[in-house]
Amino acid sequence: MPTEAIAVAAQANFGRCVINITQYYLLCNICNITYHQNSKFSVIKMIEFAAITSVISKYAPQASQLIIKQAQKNEAVINILQELKLNPTQISDDIDTVYVYALIRYGVFKPEAILNLFREKEIKGYFWDAYSSNAPFKFVENIKKLLNQNSKFKTQLINAKINFLAEIEEFGEAFIAVAKQTKASKYQPYPDWNLDVYSKEFKALIFEKTRLFCGRDFVFKAIQNFFTTQAKGYFSIVGDAGMGKSAIAAKYVLAYKFPCYFNVFAEGRNKPEKFLASIRQQLIKRYSLHNADNADLRTLLQKASEELKGQKLVIVVDALDEVEQEGNGNLLDLPQSLPDGVYFLLTRRLYNQETKRLSLSPDTPVYELDLTKGDYTALSQEDVKEYIQLYLNNDSYLKNWINERHISEDSFTQEIAVKSENNFIYLRYLLPGISEGKYNDLNLKGLPQGLQDYYTTHWNRMGMDKESNEKKVKILYILVERGEPISINMIAEILDEEEYEVKSVLNDWVEYVTPKVNVDEQKTYYSIYHRSFLEFLKAQDKLGKGRKLFREVNKSMANYMLKEMA
Repeated sequence: MPTEAIAVAAQANFGRCVINITQYYLLCNICNITYHQNSKFSVIKMIEFAAITSVISKYAPQASQLIIKQAQKNEAVINILQELKLNPTQISDDIDTVYVYALIRYGVFKPEAILNLFREKEIKGYFWDAYSSNAPFKFVENIKKLLNQNSKFKTQLINAKINFLAEIEEFGEAFIAVAKQTKASKYQPYPDWNLDVYSKEFKALIFEKTRLFCGRDFVFKAIQNFFTTQAKGYFSIVGDAGMGKSAIAAKYVLAYKFPCYFNVFAEGRNKPEKFLASIRQQLIKRYSLHNADNADLRTLLQKASEELKGQKLVIVVDALDEVEQEGNGNLLDLPQSLPDGVYFLLTRRLYNQETKRLSLSPDTPVYELDLTKGDYTALSQEDVKEYIQLYLNNDSYLKNWINERHISEDSFTQEIAVKSENNFIYLRYLLPGISEGKYNDLNLKGLPQGLQDYYTTHWNRMGMDKESNEKKVKILYILVERGEPISINMIAEILDEEEYEVKSVLNDWVEYVTPKVNVDEQKTYYSIYHRSFLEFLKAQDKLGKGRKLFREVNKSMANYMLKEMA
């Protein structure tokens, strides 16, 4: 090496920390880097990252456990940086260096398959192109193209069961975090690296619906077959309450990150205008649509279709039956015809022709999968058994309950599967209830049969027909009549009760009531968790609207609203 080059190298300001020439040589060998003599200090240019990812694997091999503590991650990152002679706090602001630090921060305990992807020079180029233009989905599309051209990478990711969209988002967030440390203007403004094209309001719902998801392969195969063989169209999943329609929709969205809308009657999130506003926002973000702020659904779909470039757009709409909309037109004003490459995945309860409200043009393909039909009953039963077994494997208290009664896991699974009547909402309520000791006085045969029997059993066990529990009944009635989320203090004011009394009642019904925090107001709002329970409550004589008790409650609600409007 020429003397002048050695002098430059000796001053290499990598990580804003002056390193000696031996360390510099070591770093060059490990990272396979070259330097340029066109500035006071060397400009580091990354050629490849194979050595870096090997060091990551050395200190943080792919973890078998589900949860890695943050302290473990921090320790691994520090060890990797030390091995590579990199300063953990002072970082050079050149792009290659920031990418290296981001790869280390992101890559600890990650599978080798995803590390192999991010270490590619081509991927780094795609990433910076997307970052600098604030177009994260451009990065996604370029990676998809690369994977389609490179079967080796694609096979590795599939075999490792990697959700590469989630990994892309996590890596982007790591890069932004490192870029912020440098405070360099070239990285600003920091892009919105959120690959969730759906509204944040659905994140909690999607997590809840998919937390213990399993099975339903026959449904996803049918969906994929339709989307593969048809140029466009509507695919509907039909079934009774609690058959897992919403969970299927949530799982599909989680897997493919498609735009979505979840209608929720109990929260008042079931109006055409809310649906359009949400889908409009999602499509504008996903496809960078221009002049679309006030576009109707047909115009939005046409604009989006022009940006597909051979890809498909699937819009997932859950619980079409919960939509409140006047007139006789299509629910949510869904178009009768669609542009090529555009699909809707719908879920809904069983319907008659008067309530269907989905009129389509003859050239629009349509398919309906009815979960209640005999062809799917046996498959659904197997999925129910798999769900029960999954719950058993993750809950020692439930295992203790069956062991104390000398019941085999197989017998328990078979019996509960039959009692469930293929209803996942039944399982969602019953299994945690058993685990929490609510059925310690019952044996296996004595457990409720089906969802309606489960609701009735809980109603009776809570003594809701006793006069002493009128306060509890009033609170439930307000939740039923309100039709949208309501806060504890609002219920307390309507009934002239103490807030802690209201909270105590809601805690008794915690399985059936959904709390939702409004961050801006720093207040929690409550609504009925599932429409099937709402319908059960409406059918109870105790909640009959003709009773004097509830005429008084209705009057109190009206007085409260008048006071608020004054």
